[in-house]
Amino acid sequence: MPTEDGEVQSVWLLVEIDHWNNEKERLVLITDKSLLICKYDFINLQCQQVIRVSLNAVDTVSIGEFLFPPKSLNRREGYGIRVQWDKRSRPSFMNRWNPWSTDMPYATFTEHPMANVDEKIASLCQLDNFKTQLIQAVKKAHKECPLLGRANGVLVLEQPLLIETYLGLMSFINNEAKLGYSITRGRIGF
Repeated sequence: MPTEDGEVQSVWLLVEIDHWNNEKERLVLITDKSLLICKYDFINLQCQQVIRVSLNAVDTVSIGEFLFPPKSLNRREGYGIRVQWDKRSRPSFMNRWNPWSTDMPYATFTEHPMANVDEKIASLCQLDNFKTQLIQAVKKAHKECPLLGRANGVLVLEQPLLIETYLGLMSFINNEAKLGYSITRGRIGF
């Protein structure tokens, strides 16, 4: 791990919910200075993608139930955590309507399905513990390495998390087939 991130403080197995309501299994690491969101292939044991977010760039952490527009056919039970950074309130129009866009100023997480199935890894999947450690790490990063020219600190909100999808056919197929999870599918694993 690069020295710019510091020591690993905790590791989490969570589900990221993208802006089109697609579930994606993620390994999330909280380090001294960064939040690392990793797409990890548990079949081939390799990291395929890492999104690095500086903890002192995190400005808002929202906790709440999922909310969809009134005319949306999509629904999702439960609650999640949205981590926002770089003081951008909304992604651009092109990013919002592009289902493959990864240039979003936030990440939304919920508990991994294994949280209630396997006692051995349940502690890695607990959303409440992740929230507590994330907020502590962000506050510490803002105190130790403030960004110049910006108000430093993190805003913690309890509010519904809007997922702005309407039809949701693609996410329905993706989520029902568990395509965002690293599991074996016959002789093929992805």
